[in-house]
Amino acid sequence: MTALPPKLPATLPTSAGTVVHTTVTDPLARPLLAELTHEYSTRYGRPVDLGLEYPAAEFAPPRGAFLLLLVDGEAVAGGAYRRYDATTAELKRIWTHSAHRRRGLGLQVVEALERDAECRGYTRIRLTTGPRQPEAKGLYLAAGYRPLFDLTADPESLGPLPFEKHLKHPDHPDHPEHPEHLENPRP
Repeated sequence: MTALPPKLPATLPTSAGTVVHTTVTDPLARPLLAELTHEYSTRYGRPVDLGLEYPAAEFAPPRGAFLLLLVDGEAVAGGAYRRYDATTAELKRIWTHSAHRRRGLGLQVVEALERDAECRGYTRIRLTTGPRQPEAKGLYLAAGYRPLFDLTADPESLGPLPFEKHLKHPDHPDHPEHPEHLENPRP
């Protein structure tokens, strides 16, 4: 990874509110994470403990981040990423509170996470979503993520649905489609 910029902004205004860098233990995050835990447990028919699955340290800077989108001081959406490998971040816990859906907030969180990851030197994002989360699948497709699975297959037959996205423009030398990386460069 490349060196970090001198300082990443602690807050970032968006069209809907303000994105803040925080931790999964922040009291502002509790309602969101509680609803996410309930949703996963309900959809998959088993108890889920996000703290055991992904400890808070996984999302700590400089290898990761946890962001909340605040509107009038209330967390309405959030998400995180962690280090997957030296050049790849992995998105986790993207969630919009049920009272605030269908307003593009999840997309704003994903875009903020991408910008943050790129500032930290990551050039690619990976993620998986569950087969019983068609809303998440739609979000990632709308955000330009490439599915690493057959979109025509029954999601239940596949298990976790993997996606990826390159953060650099194809003209950037670190992008895998840059002409210097291709046998037959594009004209």
